[in-house]
This record gives sequence, structure tokens and C-alpha cells, in this order.
Amino acid sequence: MKEFMLIFRHEDGNKIASPEQMQVWMKQTMDWIGGIAAQNKFVEGNGLPFDEARVVGHNNVVTNGPFGDIKETIGGYIVVKAETIDEAVEFAKGAPVLQGAGNTVEVRKLAKGDGTH
Repeated sequence: MKEFMLIFRHEDGNKIASPEQMQVWMKQTMDWIGGIAAQNKFVEGNGLPFDEARVVGHNNVVTNGPFGDIKETIGGYIVVKAETIDEAVEFAKGAPVLQGAGNTVEVRKLAKGDGTH
């Protein structure tokens, strides 16, 4: 079985939801991950807070935050086990992050030393 990373992209990381809405989304996300885990296909995952971030660029130029010149940010990721990328995409389709207009889930196969790039 292969492993795939599902990367949660938020169209505008500067938009902050209310604490109540964040609580609803967190419960939905935990329930969604629980469904994947119940199939023994959840590997790991984590959220990426927006407030503790730096970007290191060419010539070691450091800027604050993940925002830079674009609004899109990565809000977190999970790693799942799947036979094919299409199976991983089916998991991604259930991600609560997709409730936000413009948000996306990127699905990428992990190389895991299998000789693929």
C-alpha cells in the first residue's frame, strides 16, 4: 500500500474564523479523520498555525509568516494509506476544509524510498 499526503490549502490565510466556527470545523475534521482511521488508512497528520512561521529564501532572506506575496496558505496535512492516487483523492473529497470557498486539498504520493520522484 502506498502513502499519500493530503495538503490543506486555504485561499486566504488572513481570514480568521470565529472561535465557534473553528470549534465546528475541528470537530468535523476529527470526525473525518476518525472515519479514515477506522479503515486503518490514517498514518499521521498535523495542523500548521499561521502565527509561528518564517520563510527562508535565496541568500538567506527571512520574511515573517507563510503569507509573502500570496494569500494562500497551507493549514495542515494528513498522510493516508491507499492503493492508488484515486483512492486518496476520494478521502480528500471528504475534507471539511473544502467548505471554504477557494480552499483546496492537494494530493501527493510520498516517495518513501521506492525510487519514484
